[in-house]
Amino acid sequence: MRSMTGYGRASAALGNHTLTVQVNSVNRKTLDLAISLPPEWAEFEAASGELVRRYAARGKVGARFDVTGGEGAPAQAVTWDEAAVEATLDRLVAQAARRGAQPPPVVTPELVWSVASAQRRKTELPADDGTRTLVLGTLEEALKAFAAMRENEGAALLKDFLARIETLAAHIAAIAELAPQVAPAWRDQLMKRLRDAGLELDAGDERVLREVALFADRCDITEELTRLRSHLDQFAALLRGDAEMGRKAEFILQEIGREVNTIGSKANNLEISRRVIELKNELERIREQIANVE
Repeated sequence: MRSMTGYGRASAALGNHTLTVQVNSVNRKTLDLAISLPPEWAEFEAASGELVRRYAARGKVGARFDVTGGEGAPAQAVTWDEAAVEATLDRLVAQAARRGAQPPPVVTPELVWSVASAQRRKTELPADDGTRTLVLGTLEEALKAFAAMRENEGAALLKDFLARIETLAAHIAAIAELAPQVAPAWRDQLMKRLRDAGLELDAGDERVLREVALFADRCDITEELTRLRSHLDQFAALLRGDAEMGRKAEFILQEIGREVNTIGSKANNLEISRRVIELKNELERIREQIANVE
């Protein structure tokens, strides 16, 4: 079992810069992936997404790539390819002229710096095979830390789920003990009401026996208890297995809830009704928590 909440981080040297990759996720029914790469590395997005999908099947997952100045890098003047910058500026001015810009655009220091910075950054962040290997390798290191955190949180959640299953099983066992007492208690109440009404009928009277038999049939929860135990065993097996939780867990919890509701409607016993309320409360807690696992 893995939690859908996780975080992982990894760094690597990239020339005089540092590449830092951060991966985080929160719960979501499906996989919602957001990858934030520098524009120069846009071609790495597909491979990055494919790598993330090896580690996460559900959740809102974000992978962010940041490049910062390397620590200890020697101080040096900012340089760029002047010919490339001038060619880009000429193209911008020509494009504006073709579109009828009057007067022609002024080449300001701000515009020169913007174009030069973009050109320099493209030089500093190449998209060659070596860079691709470094970027994806750093992403995988972050994903390994991310997966380890999700595994650790998943283990804690599993422990909590199993404890709650034991609580559910205890309530079910108590209801199973109480169930056989419901019909005899109702029969005694019926006889008391008849006596209070001045009708002295024997407990063996055919009419009394028929009413008691009909009531016993209506309040019988043997089948519901059998199905409830089966669903609970299936849910515990699913939690302990390696299969994805998702819809199967939600379906089993829905079926458990249906059986609990049926028992509640048939209960006709104060203690069983109290146990049913406790079962519903515990089920709601499990439903809320199951949304946080993959």
